[in-house]
Amino acid sequence: MERKAYLSEVDLLDYERSREWAKDSALSLHEKIGFPDEYREGYTGAILEDILAKLPQLGGDGRKILDLGCGCDELAWEILRLSDERRHECWMVDSPEMLALLAEHLPESRRYRSCAGKFPDEHGALIAGHRGSFDVVLVYSVLMYVSVHDSIFNFVDKAVELLAPDGRLLLGDIPNRSKRRRFFRSPAGIEMHRAFTGSQDTPQVDPWELEYGKMDDSIVFAIMQRYRAGGYETYLLPQGANLPMANRREDILIERRP
Repeated sequence: MERKAYLSEVDLLDYERSREWAKDSALSLHEKIGFPDEYREGYTGAILEDILAKLPQLGGDGRKILDLGCGCDELAWEILRLSDERRHECWMVDSPEMLALLAEHLPESRRYRSCAGKFPDEHGALIAGHRGSFDVVLVYSVLMYVSVHDSIFNFVDKAVELLAPDGRLLLGDIPNRSKRRRFFRSPAGIEMHRAFTGSQDTPQVDPWELEYGKMDDSIVFAIMQRYRAGGYETYLLPQGANLPMANRREDILIERRP
């Protein structure tokens, strides 16, 4: 796929399109999961550090871990490396094509359980057999693609069902259009825009624009309210300042009470 066509389609990525991209030899591993190389290359360590700060169970020993939409790049490799070191029971969920790429490109042999298919539609057995048993559920750089064609609440409802008492679900790396608009109306955002474009133009931001298929404050806070109403604790957390899109992305942490 040519870069111009790829960039025009990134925001439309969904499960079926990701299966096609996984088979496209012209795309890098980062591009196969929806990122231009410059947004992921060299950032894996910082991303993992940020995740560990929010999911301390990953740094413990012998926990049960679920990575929904794990992808095939270095972040998945590092999650599996850490799981091996800490003797976690790690489950990786993604399409058959993406899991095949993960297995093919892992730099070393790792112990994990592959679970192929679209979550939650094709994972009734996983949900029924492991309800209330995972210490960690990680959904990183995935939720925005669920929002395009599927029900976010159906997805998160089923993910939350899998949490053990005191377990944590991280909905990580959420691109929030409201946060993005606020940033590009700020002095720092204007300066960044001018440096990127090489002009003295002020970015044009419509504060009232309703963008189809985009996450914004209304969706972020609706998620938090829904699971608080269901008896969980929820937190809106910033990303580390050293992450490439921290000025326009954020994380939601959902915690099941002990």
